[in-house]
Parts: sequence; C-alpha cells; structure tokens
Amino acid sequence: MIRQVFTEIALFVMPFALYVVFLWAIKADILHPASWPASRIATLTIVALALMAVSFFYFAEYTGARPGSAYIPAHLENGKFVPATTK
Repeated sequence: MIRQVFTEIALFVMPFALYVVFLWAIKADILHPASWPASRIATLTIVALALMAVSFFYFAEYTGARPGSAYIPAHLENGKFVPATTK
C-alpha cells in the first residue's frame, strides 16, 4: 500500500520537478514569481492530476490478484514458513 501512495506522490510532483529542471536548464530564476505564472501552475496541476488518474486506473485494472482467485494466508508447513499466495 505504501508503495502505491509513494508512486502517486511521485507522479504528482513529477511535472513540477521537470519544470524546475527546465527553468534551471534555461538559466531562469527558479524562485522568482515571474517564472511561476498562475496559468503555468494550473497546467502543471492538471497534468499531475491526469498522471495520477491514469496510474489509479492502471493499479486498479492491471495489478493484484485475478478475479475469482482464492487468498491463502501465510502459514507454517512442516515447520517452514510459507508466504501468502493467491490461487
């Protein structure tokens, strides 16, 4: 679960980080308010939210156990630990 949370946070921050790298590459003042107009912040926020929405869809559809599978919790067999599985 925590991996998915960190993934979502990273996807939200990525457009802003790339914009900072872009500003650094063109030698602009990164902290100057003129480098961060409201329209640019809105665009970056929309892109970040779109990335998060796509990743939510990906995690929901393409990860996890198959539908109808049975969860077998972790247990001990003959004194050996057997991790949890789905069948």
